[in-house]
Amino acid sequence: MATFTLPKNSKVKTGKKHETATGGTKRNFKVYRYDPDSGQNPRYDTFEIDTDDCGPMVLDALIKMKSEQDPSLTFRRSCREGICGSCSMNINGKNGLACTTAIEDCKGAVTITPLPHMEVIKDLVPDFTHFYAQYASIKPWLQTVTPEPSGKERLQSPEDRDKLDGLYECILCACCSTSCPSYWWNSDKFLGPAILLQAYRWLADSRDEMTGERLDELEDPFRLYRCHTIMNCSNACPKGLSPAKAIAETKKMVAERQI
Repeated sequence: MATFTLPKNSKVKTGKKHETATGGTKRNFKVYRYDPDSGQNPRYDTFEIDTDDCGPMVLDALIKMKSEQDPSLTFRRSCREGICGSCSMNINGKNGLACTTAIEDCKGAVTITPLPHMEVIKDLVPDFTHFYAQYASIKPWLQTVTPEPSGKERLQSPEDRDKLDGLYECILCACCSTSCPSYWWNSDKFLGPAILLQAYRWLADSRDEMTGERLDELEDPFRLYRCHTIMNCSNACPKGLSPAKAIAETKKMVAERQI
């Protein structure tokens, strides 16, 4: 049987323990720490948090850790309402948003790591450069060839507008893409669930007039067809969307134009 080992500089070590100075109900948070500029291995620091003196969400605990125990702890956050997608990370083995994940829903010690299979800038901050470049590659804006109607917007029926439900709500948090094994192994060529859902959002828009060109760009053994309907993406989406369904609809459109 083959044996796989990590390089020495990739092995995660045990780090510091930060204890709370207050009483109350205590929970331990095991947080991934990594600073590439230090030259040291990544580590897990343990933070003891008094949940009676903390907000209910995992993000509240992270803010408390940074404010009171270790100001060098690095993570992204913005809206705190599940809208911006900034605080996406892996919490107890599942991708999600720290601002919408309740501490009480996490069993035992809470393990927090960056989104999997992305390069880490520092601590819980992954590098989204490639992800955003893939998003830009699908030209995520309305494309038309007919003249713009004079004095009014391009209109669509309520029925056509309803077809965009479950698509436009995507916040590009990358929880789905980084939960997909196909994206782990082929992220250099496979667009991944999040970007393909965004691509279908424009394919489904009755106002867009570049459907053929968009499908031409997607019809590729890797860009689209690396999806094997594993369904991790739909399970991971914190907004309850189904990228797998959007990908299936895109494949259907490609097939139908061959008929």
